[in-house]
Amino acid sequence: MSPGVLLSFIIGYFLVLLIISWLTSKKSSDNDTFFVANRNSKWYLVAFGMIGTALSGVTFISVPGKVGTDQFAYFQFVLGNAAGFIIIATVLLPLYYRLKLTSIYSYIEGALGVWSYKTAAAIFLVSRVIGSAFRLYLVVIVLQKFIFDSYHVPFAVTVLICLLLIWSYTFKGGLKTIIITDSLQTFFLVLSVFLSIYFICQSLHMNIFEAAETIKNSSYSKIFFFNDFMSSKLHLGKQFLGAMFITIGMTGLDQDLMQKNLSLKNIKEAQKNMFSFVGVFVVINIFFLSVGALLYMYAAKNGINVTKTDYLYPTIALQYLGIVPAMVFMLGLTAATFATTDSALTALTTSFCVDFLGFNKRSDVNSKKMVAVRHWVHIAFSGLMFLTIIIFNAINNEAVVSAIFSVASYTYGPLLGLYSFGLFVGNRQVRDKLVPFICVLSPAICYFLNAESKSILGGYFFGNELITVNGLITFIGLLAFSSRKVGEVRQSES
Repeated sequence: MSPGVLLSFIIGYFLVLLIISWLTSKKSSDNDTFFVANRNSKWYLVAFGMIGTALSGVTFISVPGKVGTDQFAYFQFVLGNAAGFIIIATVLLPLYYRLKLTSIYSYIEGALGVWSYKTAAAIFLVSRVIGSAFRLYLVVIVLQKFIFDSYHVPFAVTVLICLLLIWSYTFKGGLKTIIITDSLQTFFLVLSVFLSIYFICQSLHMNIFEAAETIKNSSYSKIFFFNDFMSSKLHLGKQFLGAMFITIGMTGLDQDLMQKNLSLKNIKEAQKNMFSFVGVFVVINIFFLSVGALLYMYAAKNGINVTKTDYLYPTIALQYLGIVPAMVFMLGLTAATFATTDSALTALTTSFCVDFLGFNKRSDVNSKKMVAVRHWVHIAFSGLMFLTIIIFNAINNEAVVSAIFSVASYTYGPLLGLYSFGLFVGNRQVRDKLVPFICVLSPAICYFLNAESKSILGGYFFGNELITVNGLITFIGLLAFSSRKVGEVRQSES
């Protein structure tokens, strides 16, 4: 398919997003609008839009690609995600609403102390910058390969264009704009998955029911893996448990997705939003896996050999299926990627403004001066993400870049430990100034355990459950450097 057609399509897509941005921010673009959308969002829009945020461009490309090696094992992870979302809805959301938080890390200040609070917020900032930059980087590579290389546009310019476009439709309305644009982008994402299935089935001369039966009877459809608990990362227990705690850490303790929930009127609407989101999330992942199975069947039938699994979907969609399927793929990829990145930039800006600049403690939070400060913070995080992506590209080593992304996921373990300690150990006061060291030491220990697990743990290999170990080590460290609160001691003495 012509790069010019694809480029024109992307430009038109962003013009639509800019129009939505203008409509949602023309009445108000103050900090309350940017941070929490004036706490007046509609739960069904938030629930639907969160799908686009949760399913990044990496998911869009990688989940279908992984079917060739892991079959439908990813669905075990999805079930763990669902359990994690339910815990978030029933445990964490009531806490956040009771305290009327703008940044969820404000809770840590009251529970553990200022140093703990700043540590939690810093963990989020580092993790989200690295994670979001990595997700955008993988998709920019696809855009570069199939569009911008044809015009000899340097990689750095491609990255800059993407970030400028995202910044341009989020810098005024922030969360209020994103709730609308993410709903639209989720619609495009879901539509592209369904249409991809239709077009691939058409190419394979099957109807939807025949395709479903073919997938069911194929070698790709195995979901549950119970063998090799010690050495396999695909074991059900590892996948489910790891996914549950990853979801709690990377969603429930992450400002990005929680910020949307905090924009709703009350806790009932927030919980209604989460439960609805879970249902759609599980179903859409089934379709992603089905796309993967169909893609491998198509590749086998047509003699297509793709050495890198992440290129399977884009290669077939953009080079084999025709113009309309190519447009559908690019629509879904763009929607998934930018729904994730726009939300991340808004959450990063919110967290820094509230947690480090103290916007929530100022009476002039909506003044022109403070709005200008927020603009500069937004620009700074866009620039930081740009530099991070350029560094990823300069490393140009898949193993190293993947390791960097893994380190980012390690940091959510300390957040699990911090919140668990605050929620369940109310009678002890941690030594606040030691918390940053504990939160650095815990991922370091986990990295060592992961690297040496074969020799020191009898051949055991860690999977997604490593985040649970990470959180437990942090919790034990906090407990070791804590003491009974003064009030509790006096009460026990009396």
